[in-house]
Amino acid sequence: MPTAAQLLKQLKPLGTKKNREGMARFGINTTDAFGVPVPKIRALAKQIGPDHRLAQELWKTGNHEARLLACFIDDPAKVTEAQMGRWAKCFDSWDVCDQCCGCLFGKAPFAYKKVREWARRDEEFVRRAAFALLASLAVHDKKAGDKKFEQFFPLIKKYSTDERNYVKKAVNWALRQIGKRNKALNKKAVAAAKEIKKIDSRSARWIAADAIRELTSEKVRRRLN
Repeated sequence: MPTAAQLLKQLKPLGTKKNREGMARFGINTTDAFGVPVPKIRALAKQIGPDHRLAQELWKTGNHEARLLACFIDDPAKVTEAQMGRWAKCFDSWDVCDQCCGCLFGKAPFAYKKVREWARRDEEFVRRAAFALLASLAVHDKKAGDKKFEQFFPLIKKYSTDERNYVKKAVNWALRQIGKRNKALNKKAVAAAKEIKKIDSRSARWIAADAIRELTSEKVRRRLN
């Protein structure tokens, strides 16, 4: 199997200055990035296959693409709570945060626990991770009952007042994804959004208005019917 150092050498020539500049325009932290498109990183991950040990080594490099690759090749069954905590503390870009939550942490056995835990944390990307994780669970955990998600409406309401861009967008994302699971949750998510809209907060009003617009749209209604 390749080492982390070998994979960094393999990743570097796949990046371009143009792509790195494009990443920066979308708010991605490019401090230690090669500018490699995500499809190329995914293709490399497919070649490597699952490898928990290698994922840890890649993450330790601190390189942007290496960390994305780590998220794609790690084994969710081997992810520990301690690892989730360590990696979450390192989040410094929304894309790594979201890919990690969607592709890896959302499949780990501690996912729901971490939503509550991380929402209480003040670091912007750790709190974002809580709601990105919740959004991912709403999409991918097909076996979960409605009550599993209903319990998070108070948490969504509480943190809807966080004015930080990366947090408010994730809170909105989680609310919308829960509301798109089925008709019953759609009704409850819209009701929650209407309550959030009454809060004297610009962030809360934006989250609510955007969620209501999508969740009551003809497109969503048709799909749920």
